[in-house]
Amino acid sequence: MRPVTLAATQMACSWDIDENIAKADALVRKAAAGGAQVILLQELFETPYFCITQDYNHLELAHSLDDSRVVSHFRALAKELGVVLPVSFFEEAGLARFNSLAIFDADGSHLATYRKSHIPQFPGYEEKFYFSAGDTGFRVVETKFGRLGCGICWDQWFPEASRAMALQGAEVLMFPTAIGSEPAVPDLDSAGHWRRTMQGHAAANIMPLVASNRVGTEAAGNVAMEFYGTSFIAGYTGEILADADREEETVLLATVDLDEAAQYRRNWGVFRDRRPDLYGAVSSLDGRGISA
Repeated sequence: MRPVTLAATQMACSWDIDENIAKADALVRKAAAGGAQVILLQELFETPYFCITQDYNHLELAHSLDDSRVVSHFRALAKELGVVLPVSFFEEAGLARFNSLAIFDADGSHLATYRKSHIPQFPGYEEKFYFSAGDTGFRVVETKFGRLGCGICWDQWFPEASRAMALQGAEVLMFPTAIGSEPAVPDLDSAGHWRRTMQGHAAANIMPLVASNRVGTEAAGNVAMEFYGTSFIAGYTGEILADADREEETVLLATVDLDEAAQYRRNWGVFRDRRPDLYGAVSSLDGRGISA
């Protein structure tokens, strides 16, 4: 047996960065007090989701890994509490900017930084204005409590991302998120679709998954967004082990046995029976594969 206790948090964010950091700190401490060993905070929690509109002033929010206040704070907290913390931040690297995730082990050591691969561009989600597409590739990180495959938000909609991380040895999939209403399609509620997509990744790859989303209403200019929370932890067959509602700031906890999941993965045969030789269509945008 190799049990690990996973946690997801969800909270509302404001332009008071001190308050956001303090709130996230309190949620991490609450999770650790409940026995959590790996704790996932939501995407870009240092500030409101500034990508609602295109604003040149928001480019100044980016900082390097070494100069990021939110990174340094939660790196120290990971060490203090002895927990694994992936920390989402707006990264400045030379002349480029990325939507990034710094992963810290339980001793505070920096294991890796993942840069978001899939960058959305929709009304209310103006991310291509702010971020370059990530150049790290999908990352799997060996931590004290298991091997984590970490994506960021829009990455979670692509089965190739989760499968790539599974093939690299991930034991848990983790997706910090900022998702809610669609300003261009006000009647659309994607919450159920969002969750079912990731439950499918957990089930298809036979490994637990953690998704942490924000809550609350945020506005910029004449655009308002309602973030729908519903953060959750799924088991290795896709079942919901713990979930949150659409409004509460909270911590979710679930314990999974990584050895049990690994045994089920081996026995089920979905990786044994893969046919990479038939999957050429996914290697191109138009489904024709890469020409010889």
